[in-house]
Amino acid sequence: MKRKFLKLLKILVISVFTIISITGATLYFSLHEKLPEGKTGIEADNFALKIQKAVKHSQYLKTEYLQWTFRKKNHYLWNKKNNTVVVEFDDHKIYLDLKNPKKNKVLSSKKSSRKIIKKAINNFYNDSFWIVAPHKLFDQGTVRKLVTLENNTKALLVTYSSGGKTPGDSYLWKVDSNYLPISYKMWVSIIPIGGLEATWENWDSTESGAYLAQQHRLLGFGIPITNLKAWSNPRKQKG
Repeated sequence: MKRKFLKLLKILVISVFTIISITGATLYFSLHEKLPEGKTGIEADNFALKIQKAVKHSQYLKTEYLQWTFRKKNHYLWNKKNNTVVVEFDDHKIYLDLKNPKKNKVLSSKKSSRKIIKKAINNFYNDSFWIVAPHKLFDQGTVRKLVTLENNTKALLVTYSSGGKTPGDSYLWKVDSNYLPISYKMWVSIIPIGGLEATWENWDSTESGAYLAQQHRLLGFGIPITNLKAWSNPRKQKG
C-alpha cells in the first residue's frame, strides 16, 4: 500500500512539473521578443531630448524632494538634493545615504540589519525607476538608439550599459504625438521574458513642475503609485 502511494505521488509530482514546464515554455515563446535593432546618433539623442522636454526635465532637476508609495506597501521620502532617502516597508524604517552608505541605518530598531538595509536599497532603486525613468535617459553609461517600429513610428531604445544595479537592462520607449511616454518594453535581468510592455499613465504636474506618471499596467495588472508629490522648498513630509 505504501509503495503504491509513493508511486502515485511520484507520478503526480512529475505530471505537475511537466504541466508547469509546458505552460512556462508556451508563455515564454508566445511573449518573448528579441531586443530590436536601432541606430545611435544625433537623431536618437534629439528624440530623447523631446521626451525629457515633455516630462519637464528642467523642473525635475530643480526638484529637491520626492515622496511616494509604491504598490501600497513601500513608502519613500527622497531628499534628492542631498541624495538621502527614508524608506518604510513592513514594520521597518530605514535611512539611506546614497552617497555615503556607511551612514545607512535602521531607524525602527536599535540593531542595524544589513539584510533590511539591502532590501531597502534594492526596493528604492527599483521603485524609484518607475517614477523617474524618463529623467534618466542621459545617465552615465546609457546608450540611446532610435528604433523604427512595425507601424513605421519611432521609439527610443535606452540601454544602461554600465553602472546602476542592473547593467545591461534595456527599455524601448513608445511616445504619443507630443513625445510623452505611453509605455516601454523591457529587456531586464530580473524578467526572463524579453519585451514585456508596461504602460506609463495618469501623468500629473507636481508642485515642483516636474511631470510624473502615477499609474502603470503590466500584463493587465496595475502597478499603483500613490501619495506622489514633488517639491523644491524645504518642508516637513507631506500628508
